[in-house]
Order: sequence, then C-alpha cells, then structure tokens
Amino acid sequence: MTLPDKPEPRAQPGVQPGAQPAEQPTMAQLAQGYASQAGLHRSSNGNIDVLKSAGGVQGIAESILPGLVFLVVFTVTRDLQPALIGSLGTAAVFTVARLIQRRPVTQALAGVVGVGLSAWIANTTGKAEDFYVLGFFTNIAYILAMTLSVVFRWPFAGLIFGFFRNEGLEWRKHPARVKAYQIGTWVIIAVLVLRLVVQVPLYFMGEQGFAALATMRLLMGTPLYVLGVWVAWLLTRPAPAPVEDPVEPN
Repeated sequence: MTLPDKPEPRAQPGVQPGAQPAEQPTMAQLAQGYASQAGLHRSSNGNIDVLKSAGGVQGIAESILPGLVFLVVFTVTRDLQPALIGSLGTAAVFTVARLIQRRPVTQALAGVVGVGLSAWIANTTGKAEDFYVLGFFTNIAYILAMTLSVVFRWPFAGLIFGFFRNEGLEWRKHPARVKAYQIGTWVIIAVLVLRLVVQVPLYFMGEQGFAALATMRLLMGTPLYVLGVWVAWLLTRPAPAPVEDPVEPN
C-alpha cells in the first residue's frame, strides 16, 4: 500500500516558491544577541570569569589608564590641555594596539569616543572636574533602564544570565526565577547608584574635590561593575535539582 503524497505547502503571496519568509527578530533573539554582546565569560567551574569579563589585563588597562593619565598630568601641570591630550592619546594607543593584534576594537573605540566626549566637555567649560560629567549621565541612563526592566518583569540580569545558563527566556514562566533575577538586577543597580552617591558630591566641591573624584572614578569603574555582576550571578543561581534516591531491586 502506498501512502498519499504529502501535500505541497501553499505559497505565500509575494513569496517565491522555496524561499524562506523573512523573520522579524523576536524578543528572545534580541535578548540572546544582547547576552552574546555583554562581554561575560564563564570559567571552567561554571561561574563568571571576573578577570576575562573585564576584558583581561588589557581591557582593565583600557578602562583605567586614560583617566589615570588625565589625573596625573593635570595634578602635576595644573594645565587642562596637556591632561586632555594625554588621556585621549592613551585611549587612541589602545585602539591602535588592538588593530595591530587583530583583536575586536569595539571596547577600545568606545573608550576613545567616551574619552573624546569627556575631553570636549572639559575643554569647553575649562573645568577639569567636567571630564567626569558624561559618566554621571551614562550611569543615570543605565539605572533608569535597569529599573524599568525590573518593573516590567524583564530584569536585566535575566536577559544576560538566562542564555549563559541555557534557560533562554523560560525563566520568565517561573515567578521564583523572575524574582531572583530582579534581585540580581537590583545588585547591579546598587553599584551604579553607589557611584553617584560617592562621586557627585565630590564633583560639586569643584577643584578641591577633583583629586578624590578622579581617584573614586578609577576605583569604582569597570572592575567594581564586573564585581557587582559576579555577585548578581551568584545570587541568581538556580536551586540544584533534587537528587532522587536509587530504587533498590526487590
């Protein structure tokens, strides 16, 4: 007996036979793409590799040295121009180094743009402390975005960690997991808020608070943020599956 042939699928209007219809990116695809761009890395024991997630030694240097050069040069010379040039030049050197190494330049380019905008603001106002104003507004934007993600039950930590843990977006179906990722997101938000609480008062002290502001900016930069992400990772770990007792043969 022969089985009837499988009917051919009806062609969609405007779509050539055999062609795949264009798919719109779903929320899951967008979240997965964001997670893959988050720059996080897992160690052999399944936890986040803090050093590698911060970009390794070179990545940490890229985030610290431009600001450090700005602080040192301005402290020594009390002249804004050479401090700005030194900071921007340091960021540019890291970009060139990545090009020579044939490594991704996204992080270094972002650093150059950030330092360039900060230098432009400080040069426009003539105030060294204004070199750090852009960071305040960036922090506020992240705080608002992450807070909204918690309110609308799409917590930032879940969007990043869910795909690292092969949960995808399935965690959203379980209230306990949503709550855990909300708590993890609040931890990251707390790090960002702490930056503002410590640094903004120093900014308003003007030149008297410059050295302390610059130092706090270095100490509370990328390393502290990645540490906050690591703590959030630990707090949002799924509960281990219960181990079933072996069934003894009769």
